Amino acid sequence: MSEIKVSVLVAIYNAEQYLRQCLDSLRNQTLDECQFLCIDDCSTDSSVSIVKEYAAQDSRFQLLHTPVNSGQSVARNLGLSFSRGEYITMLDADDWLSPDAISQAYTVATKGEGFDCVMFRLMMYNEWNHTKTPFSSRQFDTPICGQEAFRLSLDWQVHGYYILRRAIHLQFPYDTTLRVYSDDNTTRLHFLHSRSVAFSDGEYYYRQHAESVTHKYSVNRFLFMDAFSLLKENILHEIAAGNIGNPESLLTHFENLRWFNYLDMVRYYLEHQQKMSATERADISRRLQDKLHSFETSRLESRFKFRPGYIPIQNWTLFLLQQRLFRMVYPFYRKIKN
Repeated sequence: MSEIKVSVLVAIYNAEQYLRQCLDSLRNQTLDECQFLCIDDCSTDSSVSIVKEYAAQDSRFQLLHTPVNSGQSVARNLGLSFSRGEYITMLDADDWLSPDAISQAYTVATKGEGFDCVMFRLMMYNEWNHTKTPFSSRQFDTPICGQEAFRLSLDWQVHGYYILRRAIHLQFPYDTTLRVYSDDNTTRLHFLHSRSVAFSDGEYYYRQHAESVTHKYSVNRFLFMDAFSLLKENILHEIAAGNIGNPESLLTHFENLRWFNYLDMVRYYLEHQQKMSATERADISRRLQDKLHSFETSRLESRFKFRPGYIPIQNWTLFLLQQRLFRMVYPFYRKIKN
């Protein structure tokens, strides 16, 4: 095989329903010098046999296996250790790329000095009604510095689908602290340590599953707040290392985002607590209470400090009472406002 320009990490777990569309989109890429690392995370369906079929027909496909089911971050890191491309990207097993996606991104990456990261154009595919719409994010005509991309990624004003210079990806493999969500923090570190982040027209299609429309309860949702706490640790580490300019402004901005995220978790708890077991309810209540005392409330904006439903009352019982009253009053407030 000629020199590999881009390695693609595909973590797979029981993805037989969508896997062929994903792998076809890789096989049909207009850039030939690619490596497709398909990492099976102990699937129990026909995913492995599907990958073997593609690997038998196209030497760019390589099948790897995790020893135990460990989640997509562990699987991607296994693939990363086998990667040989100048740039690395990842593709979820239920998503797909336009035929020229990798070619367009790589062309942009090699066009300018310091283009360590190049974004795809993210398209949201709604499986419920079969529509494709562009992801709502900031639009840029020219590359931006990595630190700006990092700041914008804190509330996903830029998305997390890109090709990245391999050296940076090896320095920051996917965070496996949590089974879900902590890998998002790795994306942010990739941005921060990129000299420039550029943009391409190659399309990444992100599948929104029909079942997600029902907003089914999942205890994993509460890992969001743990991921945000880990992100704050990362930010403090990068500030100490001198990698973040204007750190006080960034910390204030982030603490307000973290507070908004925490409020969302509390309201999710109140909405779904009847679906929890007594043990689960007690555990999540304890975790929420502990998190309440972790905030630097002096950094919170006045819209949080003095707005009913958002006030950071440090007494858990009173804070929860505030949230229950807010849930009762808010529908009437919205009706009057509208």
